[in-house]
Amino acid sequence: MSVATKNPETKLTITWPLLPEDFQLPDDPVEDESQPLLAAALRQPLTEFPELIQDALIVSNFALCAGISFPEAATDEQRTICKAPDWMYVKPVNPQNVSQIRRSYTPHTEGTIPQIVMEFLSETYGEEYSVEFTSRVGKWFFYEQVIKVPRYVIFRAKTARLEVYALESERYNLQKTDENGRYWIPGLDLFLGVWEGTHEGRTGCWLRWWNAEGELLLWSEERTEQERQRAEQEHLRAERLAEKLRQAGIELDDEE
Repeated sequence: MSVATKNPETKLTITWPLLPEDFQLPDDPVEDESQPLLAAALRQPLTEFPELIQDALIVSNFALCAGISFPEAATDEQRTICKAPDWMYVKPVNPQNVSQIRRSYTPHTEGTIPQIVMEFLSETYGEEYSVEFTSRVGKWFFYEQVIKVPRYVIFRAKTARLEVYALESERYNLQKTDENGRYWIPGLDLFLGVWEGTHEGRTGCWLRWWNAEGELLLWSEERTEQERQRAEQEHLRAERLAEKLRQAGIELDDEE
């Protein structure tokens, strides 16, 4: 797919202000019901690994902010620009007072830049590929030229099309998969790939994580089922051993 190229080579002035309390965040609805499920499915297995969630911000449809100057403007005034990735992982972030509610995230001021942002597309797409630098800053431009996120992921669940872009020489370049059809994601030190099956009542294609050894990071219900099967196998082994002992004339006392 081609990318819009209206972005001139412009030297930006970028600042990292905290979002003002009175700033009105857009309340855009998600494009379809699968987007929250896809986001939750990515986050859930990570919670089993303290090293991945400690001091981390793992959010979906959450404001990522920066201050940008517009060359065509008559003054040097900067505007606060916010984009809401469908999924974002940042580590580390600065600790926040428990009485405060985090409603946005500003890199450099509140922590490091995100390691990865993702956009989940429906049948149509909007600014996910836009490199425009106008009064309406495109997401591609914002992630690449403003925030400088190392990995940008675009996923179409209906067609299982997964695109992973790496920031190289200040531009996003489409990455190639490994021999298993997955992408290595630095910062999480995990592989990202497409998995097909049923989860949370939805049958289709999902994004999932694999560790460096190629082992799938399981969802909670999969871990529960794995433990159930392991317990059942242990019970069957114990029964077979008891039967062999009885055949050998060795009677086992029943536990009271």
